[in-house]
Amino acid sequence: QVHLVESGGGLVQPGGSLRLSCAASGSIFSINAMGWYRQAPGKQRELVAVITSGGSTNYADSVKGRFTISRDNAKNTVYLQMNSLKPEDTAVYYCNAPVGLVNYWGQGTQVTVSS
Repeated sequence: QVHLVESGGGLVQPGGSLRLSCAASGSIFSINAMGWYRQAPGKQRELVAVITSGGSTNYADSVKGRFTISRDNAKNTVYLQMNSLKPEDTAVYYCNAPVGLVNYWGQGTQVTVSS
């Protein structure tokens, strides 16, 4: 079992920044890649960024150059630094850790970009 807890969401003006954190606990030795997804109202959940245990990263085209995913293996935590935020980034952001055939998810954290 893996337990994921996100934090760091909130309300920010366009052009602003936020940093999301995802702390993992439980069978963390089984975790390889971790990622961030988001779901806006009325839309499907989409991949934002992913990072492997070795540090390789991949991003959705819509966030490339603005968002940075990183991880601190000693703290079992993954971060998403979000800069130059746009209103279309508004969504609930979820942390994800696939382990074998099981996808573990956090509870989500709301990010709202509005003036």
